[in-house]
Amino acid sequence: MSSSGWTSTSLPYLTPLADGNSDAWSSEAKEAGRRGGQRILHAGEVAASVEVARMLGLAAGETVVVRRRLIELDDKPTELTDTYYPADVAVGTALAAARKIRGGAVTLLAGLGYAGVRVVENITARMPEASEQQQLRLGPAEPVLQLARTTYDSADRPIQADVMVMPAGRQQLRYEIRIG
Repeated sequence: MSSSGWTSTSLPYLTPLADGNSDAWSSEAKEAGRRGGQRILHAGEVAASVEVARMLGLAAGETVVVRRRLIELDDKPTELTDTYYPADVAVGTALAAARKIRGGAVTLLAGLGYAGVRVVENITARMPEASEQQQLRLGPAEPVLQLARTTYDSADRPIQADVMVMPAGRQQLRYEIRIG
């Protein structure tokens, strides 16, 4: 178990929410008797890095929309999340604006006709970059986990790419997979 006692699962973040719900993170934290929040650090158009382009099936440097957030648990930083969308999916929508989205981005995407049906996640452990160390308030030798997730629609088109960085000692990831 992580030192924070927090175990994260992916499913709540992949499923559109019913009307009236705020977002998956706040809801999950509240159910656990904790306070979850997020600060949007940036939202708008950027050139896709090589990694993001690969995840979204685009050319490096192609325009994408990013939402950069600092995720907090009980007012402490717990994760940095950059979520990228192809420009034709997100430009001109609330995904490109630096404000919270009622129900979360997955709910908005589904409403726009982009429902995820398949996800690929890659997890690596590494030492943090200086900015990550500062934003996550990490000690000098504290590693991070990086979770890179690509969400695909029913046509197997990548519609969302997430790159999440979290303190390794404050997080536990849990996966449940149904076979057959």
